[in-house]
Amino acid sequence: MAHPKQVAQRRISRSLAAGMLGFALLAAAGTAGAAAAAETPQSPTPVTTFVYPASVGADAADVYYPESGNRLPVVLLLQGANVDKSHYEGYARTVAAFGFVVVVPNHVRSVFGRPGLWAGSDQGLTAVTWSKAENTRADSPLAGRLDPSSFTLLGHSFGGAAGVGTVQGQCAPPFCFGLPPGAVKPVELKAAVFFGTNNAPPGGGPVAPINNTVPVALIQGSTDGVAAPAAARGTYEALLGKPKALVTVAGVNHYGITNVQNPAGAAPDPTAQTVGQTDSIRTSARWSALFLKAALGDVFAQSYVRYWGDASDNAVTVQQVN
Repeated sequence: MAHPKQVAQRRISRSLAAGMLGFALLAAAGTAGAAAAAETPQSPTPVTTFVYPASVGADAADVYYPESGNRLPVVLLLQGANVDKSHYEGYARTVAAFGFVVVVPNHVRSVFGRPGLWAGSDQGLTAVTWSKAENTRADSPLAGRLDPSSFTLLGHSFGGAAGVGTVQGQCAPPFCFGLPPGAVKPVELKAAVFFGTNNAPPGGGPVAPINNTVPVALIQGSTDGVAAPAAARGTYEALLGKPKALVTVAGVNHYGITNVQNPAGAAPDPTAQTVGQTDSIRTSARWSALFLKAALGDVFAQSYVRYWGDASDNAVTVQQVN
């Protein structure tokens, strides 16, 4: 039995950790003012964030950013198959509140003759080019505030699989066509986080080694009925580069990061979620943002992701390799 003083010390440590996390979020994104929206699935954070439309290459995109902060890292969110960019508003806003600029394009192209919203492994190249130009565009809301050299990826489902190609510098159908090996990975890429993503072969079987050259985290819903948790674990084990992490979110299915369950146009998940959408967005976005910040050198985020975040968050189970 633990000594009462030890129990008290653990309680104090947990309270301090929670307070530090809240402070870190506010410090990263600026203190929310009176204009901050109430928490909803579309805006599950009290920190003030903004959005504006942009053209990223040929793609219409939404760009989310925090109210304050400079030298903001740029995050490209690669959408799931036929999931419109608008469905990622809550997730993108929450990640942006941690001090990121989150770019969410609608990438329209044909895959094997089927037109639709299909993310591509080569989109990072276009996003980096856009960020460099946007940082110097005089009438941009982000002029002089971007750090294009700190570029990261988020991905959902098909978009996550496309991102797995990016972190390897691999151009392979159906995620990429016609580029030589290595050409799809921007030199500015520092880390990636993929939700509901695996690289398992159709019909099952072992996952081929993934030669990721940057840190990668997989965030997986425990009740995902589209991308099986076992396939995510096999993909995690196949990642050769470290740090890497597998974050399993309890009660969450394949659409735990979209504003609504089973967005129109996307293949539905037959397995219901057992937690609220706001909670699943908040948890997934927090771990996404803090893993990216850890990879970019943030000491607090490194401590949270590697050492004590799992123990302080009942919503997740984390497997981490430093």
